This record gives sequence, C-alpha cells and structure tokens, in this order.
Amino acid sequence: MGAMPNTMTGRIRRALRHTFTSTSLGKRAFPPDTLKAIQQAITQGEQRHRAEVRLIVEAALSASHAFHNLANRERARMLFAQYGVWDTEENCGVLIYVNIAERAVDIVADRHVGRLIADTEWQTICSTMTQGFAQGEFHNSTLSALEQLNTLLARHYPAGGSRPNQLPDEAVIL
Repeated sequence: MGAMPNTMTGRIRRALRHTFTSTSLGKRAFPPDTLKAIQQAITQGEQRHRAEVRLIVEAALSASHAFHNLANRERARMLFAQYGVWDTEENCGVLIYVNIAERAVDIVADRHVGRLIADTEWQTICSTMTQGFAQGEFHNSTLSALEQLNTLLARHYPAGGSRPNQLPDEAVIL
C-alpha cells in the first residue's frame, strides 16, 4: 500500500472509503466455494510444512482506524494477536491479512518461521494477490498465493511427520 494520507482531506477520503465498503463486498469477493477451496489449500499445505496458516479478510477498517491512518500492516499485527496466530508450539504461525477497501495484503509470520524467509519472498506472495484483486480476481489469485506460500514453507520449514493442527484452516471474514 502507498503512503498514508497526511492531509485532513486525504484522511477523510480514506475514512469514507472504508465506511462505504460493506461487509457484503467481502462475502461477494470470497463466496462459499472460494472459502472452501481456501480451507482445502491451507489443509493440504499444512501437510507439506510445519507452519500454521490463517487467512483473514476484512472488508474495511472502522472509520476511526482509517481516519487515524492505521496502517494495513499494523492491523494485520493486531489480528495476528487477536486470533492467536502466535500461539503455536513451534512459533510457526503465518497470517495472510486482506483488506478489501485498500486492496492490500500483508503477511505476518511468527518469529521462528519468519526468520527463515526473506521479506521479498513474502512480498511476492502479497503481489500475486493484489495484482489479481486489481482485476477483480479474488478466487484464483488467493489460491495461487496460497500455493506459493505452501511451496515456500515446505522448502524452508518442511513437515517432519504427523502433528496436530493447532489453528483452524477456515478463512475468517470480518
């Protein structure tokens, strides 16, 4: 995402954009068949690596958060904590956060798995999604990004036998 608006007009415009982006837009962008495919991709991916993946889609920030320039990355960190993505045995949680109003994606990785992967590799996955979103292609771009993520995690953090699933594989739509 670009720089946060620092003028009053820019901040008001951002707050209005978020105010008028409805939760129904998130449900249209991620309908039940897409959510099922996402869950399957996460479940199958977690059989190839030891990380725990969560996907959270938020249609828009609150008007207050948008007006006060809450960055997409900071919101992702808040949700990482709120949804307990950090609470895994090996500190291996990975959150993909999608903000539809901003058409922005951020990945927050817990310390153990985060140290293994370069920022540029995370950014490539985010770009796959944002480029697809710009064309209105939420389903395929999200599944492509999840495949990239699962391949990356399998290479850097391969599965080591059976283990319990520590976080739900279902996407969360806020």
